[in-house]
Amino acid sequence: MQSVEEFLAYAIRLEQEAAERFGELADAMQSAGNAETAKLFRQLSDYSRLHLGDAKARAGYRDVPELLPASFQWPDFESPEKAAIWAADPMIGKGEALEIALEAEQAGYDFYKNVLDTTTDPEIKALAVEFVSEEAEHVEELKKWIVAHKAGQKTPA
Repeated sequence: MQSVEEFLAYAIRLEQEAAERFGELADAMQSAGNAETAKLFRQLSDYSRLHLGDAKARAGYRDVPELLPASFQWPDFESPEKAAIWAADPMIGKGEALEIALEAEQAGYDFYKNVLDTTTDPEIKALAVEFVSEEAEHVEELKKWIVAHKAGQKTPA
């Protein structure tokens, strides 16, 4: 990352795509009759929307570049936190859906952590610390859900 503006452009895109995909997954799980997992995915979508709002608010007075989708250089093919589309398969099991969500949240965490570890800009570092912390909370929440699911227990509230 070369500037705070570039960091915010990436954060806005990442959170926007995560919110959209988790919303799609919530709809798919609801349609498949898996209301509990739909609720979790809706919560993850809402978290991403909150992060998106935060990133946009921080970008409010800055000249954030409007990058075309092809201009983003993600670690993989698409935005790190964009959960795999096959999680929307109505036949997918809850355990597999949770694992896919964990992979997406972990990828978001890894992306922000890489920025934190590689930047020398103190302002970018300060922002990255916040985003890493938020993503770490989501990763831990999903791990709790997975452990409870595997143990046949009620999933955490």
